[in-house]
Amino acid sequence: MISVLKIVFLSFLFIISACAVHKVEIKEPPVFFPEPPDPPRIQFLTSFTGAKDVEPPKSGFEKFIIGEKEDERRLDKPYGVAVHDGKIYVCDTNAGVIIFDLKNKRYEYLKGAMGQGKLMQPVNISIDAEGNKYISDPVRKQVVVFDRNDLYVKSYGIIGDWKPVDAVPFEDEVYVADIKNGEIKVFDKLTGEITRTFGRRGDTSEWLDRPTNLVFDKEGTLYVSDAGRFQIVKFDRDGHFKGTVGRLGVNLGHFARPRGVAVDREGRVYVADAAFFNVQIFNKDGFLLMFFGGGGTKPGRLVLPAKVVIDYNNIDYFRQHAAPDFEIQYIVLVTSQFGDRMVNVYAFGKQKGMRYLSDQELLEEVKKKQQVFEKQNIPEGEKSE
Repeated sequence: MISVLKIVFLSFLFIISACAVHKVEIKEPPVFFPEPPDPPRIQFLTSFTGAKDVEPPKSGFEKFIIGEKEDERRLDKPYGVAVHDGKIYVCDTNAGVIIFDLKNKRYEYLKGAMGQGKLMQPVNISIDAEGNKYISDPVRKQVVVFDRNDLYVKSYGIIGDWKPVDAVPFEDEVYVADIKNGEIKVFDKLTGEITRTFGRRGDTSEWLDRPTNLVFDKEGTLYVSDAGRFQIVKFDRDGHFKGTVGRLGVNLGHFARPRGVAVDREGRVYVADAAFFNVQIFNKDGFLLMFFGGGGTKPGRLVLPAKVVIDYNNIDYFRQHAAPDFEIQYIVLVTSQFGDRMVNVYAFGKQKGMRYLSDQELLEEVKKKQQVFEKQNIPEGEKSE
C-alpha cells in the first residue's frame, strides 16, 4: 500500500513539475527607429504594464494550489515616470505610485504614501541624485517629497487655488509647474517658502499658458512643456525667457498636444506628443532631427504618450533586450496612458560598423523631407498652375 502511495505521489510531483516548464518564447525581431534602410538610432527594448512584467511566473505547484487566474495587478492610467537604482517609479493617476523593482523582481506600491504622505492623484515624479522623490499631486495641491527609502519627508504647497503638475529640484530650489495659474513657482528646498514666480501672462518675461512638464539641462536651462502655447518654452533659472522649441501645426517639428520633455547630455530635446502618438527629437537649437513611436499596438508604438525620461545610470538592467550589435548610449522611458504597453523602454545608440550622419547632416536630410511634406500638403487652390 505504501509503495502505491509513493508512486501516486511521485506521479503527482512529475505532473506539477511538467506544468512548470515554460513555453519557449519566440523572439521578435528588433524594432528600430528610423526604419531601415536608415541607420538605427533608437531601439525599442521592452515594456512594463503589470506585475507579470517584473515578477517571475508562478511555478506549476503554485498554479495547481491557487489556480490559473492571471495576476491582475497592473497600471490603470499612468503619466509620470522616473527610474533610480534599478526601480521604475510610475505615477498612476488612478492608483497611486507603482514601483517596478528590477533588482528584486517585485511589483509594489510606494510604502511612504500613507498618513502625512498620502497621495490623492499623483501626476508627475522627479528623482534627484540622492534618491529623493518629488511627486506632484494637483488634487492634494502639494508637491510631496519622499526619501531614498520611499518614506515621507515633507511637502511644498501654498494656501489658495493652484494645481502643481510637475516639480523638479535644481541645486537648493524646487521648480513647480502651476497649470492653474500658468506660471512656475520656485520654492526654497529647505524652508519650503516661495522665493519667486515667473511666466505668468502679463509679466515682463515671456508668458506661459498651461505648463505641464519641466526638465533642466546640464547648463541650468529650464524647459517647460506648455500645452496652451503648443511649444516648449526655455527659461534660465531666474525666469528670463531664452526661446522656444516647435509650434502648433501638423508638419514635422510641430506639436498638437505636447506633454513630457527631456534633454540628453548633448542638448537634444525629446518631446512626447499625445496627439501624434510619438516622441520628436530636436537639436539644441530647436531643429527637428528625428521622431519615433507612432500610434498602434505593435511593440515600440505609443498610445497617448505622456512622460519621456532619459537615464544613463540603469542601462545594465535593459542591456539583455538590445540587439547584439546595438551599442546603447542611454535609456529613454516613455509612458502610454492606455494600451498593453504602458511604460515603454527604448535605447538611444548606434549599430556597430554603420556610418552615421552628424546631427548637422541629419538636420539637412530632415529639412528636405519637410519640404516634400509641405508640397504634398498644400491645399489644391493654392498650388501653382
